[in-house]
Amino acid sequence: MKSTVETLSPTRVRLEIEVPFAELEPSLKKAYREIGAQVVIPGFRKGKVPSAVIDQRIGRGAVLNEAVQDVIPTQILAAVREHDVKTLGRPEVEIKNFTDGEPLTFTAELDVRPPITLPDFGTIEVSVANAEVTDEEVDEQVNGLRERFATLKTWEQPARTGDYVQIDLKATVNGEEVPGGTATNVSHEVGSGQLVPGLDDVLQGMSAGDTTTFRTQLVGGDQSGDDADVEVTVRTVKEKQLPDLDDSFAQLASEFDTLDELKEDLRTRLSRVKKAEQLYAARDETLKAIVAASEVPTPEGVVRDEVESRKEQMGEELERIGTNLPDFLETQGKSEEEMETELTEAASEAVRVQLVLDTLADQEEITVTDDEFGHEIVHRAQRAGAQPQEYYERLVAAGLAGSVFGDVRRGKALAAVMERVKITDADGNALSLDELRAGLDDHEGDHEGHDHD
Repeated sequence: MKSTVETLSPTRVRLEIEVPFAELEPSLKKAYREIGAQVVIPGFRKGKVPSAVIDQRIGRGAVLNEAVQDVIPTQILAAVREHDVKTLGRPEVEIKNFTDGEPLTFTAELDVRPPITLPDFGTIEVSVANAEVTDEEVDEQVNGLRERFATLKTWEQPARTGDYVQIDLKATVNGEEVPGGTATNVSHEVGSGQLVPGLDDVLQGMSAGDTTTFRTQLVGGDQSGDDADVEVTVRTVKEKQLPDLDDSFAQLASEFDTLDELKEDLRTRLSRVKKAEQLYAARDETLKAIVAASEVPTPEGVVRDEVESRKEQMGEELERIGTNLPDFLETQGKSEEEMETELTEAASEAVRVQLVLDTLADQEEITVTDDEFGHEIVHRAQRAGAQPQEYYERLVAAGLAGSVFGDVRRGKALAAVMERVKITDADGNALSLDELRAGLDDHEGDHEGHDHD
């Protein structure tokens, strides 16, 4: 095999590869074996069909094509190693010349990791919001607890915003009942906007036993978008009553004896949440700063593949919840072009971040231990609700174990950067990475050890 490499741009190269016909012999034999195992030819057992018969019945061209498809990836890999090309993404292959008995000549264009000059991280400064907790924020948490312990009492007056009603609904289009458009004894909070558009407007002022009809546009089902007449009957109206804010409420809603103790605990928890948010914000701002300072060119092919992957994932998620991309975009008020632009910008930023962190990891010879890799596998398996070994085997089968390894390595590279950049809060107070991590540890400990339910 002979190969040359041509630099097309800082992020893309073209390999030109020539493979002598003799080097295709192993792939030709493999192609004959695989085709022979698949075809059914009278007089011959599967896998025992002579090559001459395959040439006659299937065609020598099919065998040659199978062999070429087999040999191209290995030859690209050999050329990449020979020229020490740091590849990214999938190659675009074009066969230039291939005739039976003659050398195979083809080109492969592929994105490569561009040369990146890293900045002096000690000169980079990032700022994050303060972690102070206000009285208003504590009161909001307390009110949230009150809502959870609220009781409902039958109300003999007309419904108001915040009241709960039991209602019957029946939708019709041009006098015909809508399939699935009838519901009975539905509980609904007036003003919540959780059911049919326009419902909350007519419920205001209705009393138990009242019936009315309003017009709305259907938002789901086969008749989505059609105008429908919806008849609503109110069965009961109930007023939401919140418990008094006193020590008895604290004892009901928590493990504390007094309201002051409950508030202090909520303040401590909010502080930990804000400190964790500071860490995430510092991470994000650091990534933005180092990418901007490094002036990273974007490999277009890698970004294009990433955008397609994100679109495919989005489509699968929408399908799981019973909708599709056009309907989703309509609810978001976006065009497909706008979504494409947003996805491209996000993918470009993600790729640039990856390139910078990979460059730093290489420069500082950052490694990942078996324990670090195993810890990440266990963590991801827990989030996926799977056993670690089963999860790892799935990763290996999908060829994604290397991706997880790379993520862990980049995480260590990012931590190394954050040790050096200057991080301050809005008041100019210096924050260390250890302080930020402590806030995150406390926050995770809260989730594991406490629950007011």
